[in-house]
Amino acid sequence: MKISKQEASHYIWGAQCDGWHLVQGETLSVIHERMPAGTTETRHVHVKSRQFFFVLSGEACMELNGGTYVLETHEGIEIPPGAPHQMQNRSAQDVEFLVISHPTTRGDRNELNG
Repeated sequence: MKISKQEASHYIWGAQCDGWHLVQGETLSVIHERMPAGTTETRHVHVKSRQFFFVLSGEACMELNGGTYVLETHEGIEIPPGAPHQMQNRSAQDVEFLVISHPTTRGDRNELNG
């Protein structure tokens, strides 16, 4: 079935970030997300889910296993299960990206300190 961001189920996460569920299944999740300038996701890990983050516009920083990767427009990064990670927008502009997860991350997220 055809889906657009305008028709997708919307939610707010963190203090001011947006998410739109494009695909919301048990074995596959695709979310379009927007992070305003200066926002940071909570550092966390997934036990089962493998994820792929793909930047649509802007610039993001992904902390992965203690390293930091700058992702420019049309660049992505794969996050294997068990890998601590944290998406950050250190820039002065919004960043929009896709998060593709297999299987879904529902019930598979453990928050980490630091």
